[in-house]
Amino acid sequence: MSATLSKRKNKLISLSDAVSRYVSDGIQYAPGSGLPVGAESVAFGREIIRQKRKHLHVVANCSSQQLNLLCAAGAVDKAELGFSGLEVYGFANGLRRAVESGKTILEDYSNLSMTLRFLGGALNWPFVPATVNIGSDIQWYQASAPELYPSTTKIPEITDPFSGRRLGALSPLRPDVAAIHVTFADPSGNAVMLGTEWSRFELSRAAKKVILVADHIVSPALARQFPNLIRIPDLVVDAVVYAPFAAWPQSSPGLYDSDETHMKLLNEALKTEAGYLDYKQRFIDPVETPEDLLHLIGEEKIETLTRGPTSFLADPFRKWILSPAAVSEIKGDNHE
Repeated sequence: MSATLSKRKNKLISLSDAVSRYVSDGIQYAPGSGLPVGAESVAFGREIIRQKRKHLHVVANCSSQQLNLLCAAGAVDKAELGFSGLEVYGFANGLRRAVESGKTILEDYSNLSMTLRFLGGALNWPFVPATVNIGSDIQWYQASAPELYPSTTKIPEITDPFSGRRLGALSPLRPDVAAIHVTFADPSGNAVMLGTEWSRFELSRAAKKVILVADHIVSPALARQFPNLIRIPDLVVDAVVYAPFAAWPQSSPGLYDSDETHMKLLNEALKTEAGYLDYKQRFIDPVETPEDLLHLIGEEKIETLTRGPTSFLADPFRKWILSPAAVSEIKGDNHE
């Protein structure tokens, strides 16, 4: 398998290498996710914390525990979001503390407007004409300049030259780096996403650098068998990271459910700085490899989480999943 994969196409690198190579202080970072409490590259956020990156400008359609952790770590100066929350697991305490303390500026948009902004970035538009978010505090209140209420610069009004109708102008987003969680990716970067896609399609075209964080690495034969399911193709991907249970404690549809016990434990810990530091010492600092994370979760918990009601979704693709040993061999070839 690895012998037939050309050097040009082999984009597999380790999680630590991906953060070291692509994430620097002060960048605009998009933690691409597919659900409020699922399909997010939480493992990538943990590694950002391990490598002590700071002053991030986070842009996301939705981000839950990753943003929660990054804010608790003091790594986020500004966040522009359509949604961030933990639904049944309560309000995101790390995000709350960062915003209430003034450490993090939280700029509010709707989910649709964030997708449109990524689309505008993907198409290289100067602005995105939109009818959403107009005539409300989403348009009029600018968190980075609250004294300007009602703001005329966050979503400026424009005139449709054809109808004369008043519209809004959304600023397009072109993140420096997007770490997009996917279910399956081959070593070249062709990805399949099971479950809700949200704006991962648009984000993959808008970001300057795209890193796929995949639960499973698969044979290139999967893309040849299901080319219509490759929503993120290798042409837009810079690196592929193999990270089983990358979304934990959130879920990955078709593979594993959310870990309810740990979701609650994590958010409870982030209520205080002391709680965060204890959590970091127990669950972030020791995790240097994918194997470390699996050991931390534990075999019994993994068995429980992978027996969920959505597991059938992955059945048509399982025969193409590569073993950890095969992935290691391919990744090793990439660094010769």
